[in-house]
Amino acid sequence: MKILIVGAGGVGGYFGARLINAGADVTFLLRETRHQKIKAEGLVVETPKETFTVQAKSVTKDQLTPEYDLIMLAPKAYDLADALDSIAGASSKGVLIPFLNGLNHLQALDERFGRDRVMGGVAQIAGTITPTGAVKRLNELATLTIGPRADSHVQLAKEFFELCQRAQFDSIYSENIEQSLWDKWVYLACLAGMTTLFRGSVGEIVATPWGADMMTKCFSETCAVATAYGFAMSPNAHAKALGNLTKEGSNFTASMLRDLRNGNMTEHEHILGGMVHRGLAKNIDCTLIKAAYTQLCVAQTQRQAQ
Repeated sequence: MKILIVGAGGVGGYFGARLINAGADVTFLLRETRHQKIKAEGLVVETPKETFTVQAKSVTKDQLTPEYDLIMLAPKAYDLADALDSIAGASSKGVLIPFLNGLNHLQALDERFGRDRVMGGVAQIAGTITPTGAVKRLNELATLTIGPRADSHVQLAKEFFELCQRAQFDSIYSENIEQSLWDKWVYLACLAGMTTLFRGSVGEIVATPWGADMMTKCFSETCAVATAYGFAMSPNAHAKALGNLTKEGSNFTASMLRDLRNGNMTEHEHILGGMVHRGLAKNIDCTLIKAAYTQLCVAQTQRQAQ
């Protein structure tokens, strides 16, 4: 199996490096500067326990040919259009597997490539790029969930899952990948919404008199949206997610808060706006998610005015 990974950031870079070490045939599609750096120095990965370097194959978009069986997409939501344009040289062949948050990207990919060429994927990792260009995993969480969205995907999805099982990260095969996508989305929308709205970690929020109650109400909003669309969380998944969202002393935040603090663009349209629009279509008000979304819109307007 030949795999093309678009970008070498926190998701693509980390999981791609682990797949290379497991013997996978992986090539990264990179911009020229990143391509030259990795070509000269290798791809450096830092984790809480180790630092390692892999000698990775990479290409730029003008070097692409349609030779890949699987194309992994993991850009920020606002970069998806550019990412799709960049794979034009390879996209006439193979199946795409996006690791983006929310669901809006699936509609865009289905319209452009057809549902039978778009698998489902969920990435769970806290990662970033350091000033030196290393991929840094910030905690112990590193999981890929993979699943078919059409019968034509099943064999490829199982082969990719078997490959992931040989790599040094957790992997899950989902028979209902859209449920897996919803499960992550309802959790992430609450986590990102609340930690950006209150500019603090889970532990800092729940340490306040009404923080746990606010977090619980926000999670109820996102869960209600999922239920309205037929993707209610299982009782076990719900209990685990709510436990993480209300855990005393937790320093957990969403990457959206880091982006906000650093003055970067955020994925609020995709993660929060998408949730609100789906909720309103089902007459679910989503008051707290609306508040979080609104303050991020204001922050973006202020950033653009600077």
